[in-house]
Amino acid sequence: MLIGIDVGGTTTDAVLVDGSQVVKTAYVPTDHDNLLNCLLGALDELVVGFDVRKIERVVLSTTLITNMIAEGKTDPVALVLIPGPGTNPKDYNLGESYILDGAIDYRGREIDKLNESQIKDVASKISAKHLSRVAVVGKFCQRNHAHENRVGEIMAVALPGAKIELGHKVSGQLNFPRRAATTLLTVATKDQYKEFAGAMTAALRQRKISAPVYILKADGGTLPLDKSIEMPVETIFSGTAASIMGVLALTPAGQTSVVVDIGGTTTDLALILSGKPLLSSKGAKVESLLTHVRAFAVKSVAIGGDSVVNVATDCVTVGPQRNGPALCMGGSGPTPTDAMRVLGMTTIGDAAKAEKAMQDVAGKLHCMPKEAAQKVVDFVVEKIVSEVEEMFCEWEQEPAYRIWEIVKKEKLQAQNVVGVGGGAPPLVPLVAARLGATANVPKYAPVANAIGAAVARPTLTLNLHIDTERGEYIVAEEGLTGKVTDRKMTPEQAEKMAKKLLAERAERLGIGEYAGEAEQTYSEVFNMIRGWSTVGRLLDVRMEIPAGLLASWRRC
Repeated sequence: MLIGIDVGGTTTDAVLVDGSQVVKTAYVPTDHDNLLNCLLGALDELVVGFDVRKIERVVLSTTLITNMIAEGKTDPVALVLIPGPGTNPKDYNLGESYILDGAIDYRGREIDKLNESQIKDVASKISAKHLSRVAVVGKFCQRNHAHENRVGEIMAVALPGAKIELGHKVSGQLNFPRRAATTLLTVATKDQYKEFAGAMTAALRQRKISAPVYILKADGGTLPLDKSIEMPVETIFSGTAASIMGVLALTPAGQTSVVVDIGGTTTDLALILSGKPLLSSKGAKVESLLTHVRAFAVKSVAIGGDSVVNVATDCVTVGPQRNGPALCMGGSGPTPTDAMRVLGMTTIGDAAKAEKAMQDVAGKLHCMPKEAAQKVVDFVVEKIVSEVEEMFCEWEQEPAYRIWEIVKKEKLQAQNVVGVGGGAPPLVPLVAARLGATANVPKYAPVANAIGAAVARPTLTLNLHIDTERGEYIVAEEGLTGKVTDRKMTPEQAEKMAKKLLAERAERLGIGEYAGEAEQTYSEVFNMIRGWSTVGRLLDVRMEIPAGLLASWRRC
């Protein structure tokens, strides 16, 4: 038996899955001030009457990191940068930072030494501001850790007890601003996330649940909860990832679909191309920061079933605020859910209260309640349709999207709109009709996110960079370095090496059983010539365990 729990903006949903059958569902209201209680409340409701010893796996999809960042509740961090020549950190939109001299070039060679007295001076400034968390990031330091390591050592002596994170240990990928942003967010969220993970583990132990616990990442893959502590920002947008995995689980394999997840607070949009979710080539965008967090290409729109209905100058607007549940569900004001209740599009809530909500709106619009309700629903549908059309323009910029169109020899359109989330059954058919597409609202659509979490398998990416002239290799994801001796290494040899390193990393992360499913998704070789001779090669290989579903779900 598998458990999936998804913390949404309005409700926290949970499912108990046996093979490919959903045997029980549970819902509790989401309390964003205490997500742990929401998760445990849903879990307790779910397992009543079941033998918890039969549970083999628990997967969580949580908005913890997203909320911390959006609400400005992250821990303060001193960002220390070693940008080298040719860059201006003020252009990176990273906030206040401390700049150090020193430089490493693109091949990992030191071209400008550190100034140790300057480092100590910066440490004194950080101490004066009573900052106890420090992120140290140097340009190209993923290819030579010496500068970050040395700055970390000096800071550790000057700032006793400070928590210091080095950029090459967070991400070894190219793009200095994104690596800096990813490191900054990792330090800012790690302590609170660690506290949450520890409390969740202890609570499960108290409930005699000994099954392994996983967290859903932004790329739709799972990671053991204890291992995720070192990379908390990987879990941002896990809710939107859960909806995509839920659609994969509830629709036929290989379909191309626009995913529309309509919740109480937001509507999330995503795209699946021939059964493969579209990934963002630029990584997850967190507020205004681009990161190295691998994530699906998604968009979150601030409109949902519980969004506030506003009337001004005889015109209806909906959202972006949510002031609690719908009036028909005990809330304080009119919402789209009330409008749908009046129109007979849903049966949830108190019909009399929904009528009152629409009477209030109708009074301001000088019309009948049903007409007012229709105006509310029309606004919501038009808003979602316009956002889907706008999102297609963004999706078209993704390399994977363009390749799909070249291979398929057709222009992608919204042919199939799959709706999940509580608001999907009444609204998605209307959205699909406006887009000239086929609507698909699968069974269990309201708990699709929890199902997606329950049956998602692990993902893992490894980017290997080899410089045979220098006799070195680097694993981008963790800054791991090593030696190579063959100056004429072939792409095939590099692929074999990448597979081996990925298997080792998967084992360290507790997901070694999936390493055999890794596939090469990128390979490039560049010969270095001096005079008339090849003196070495630069080889880059990317190996991935892609997003997918557990075999037990597909088998049935």
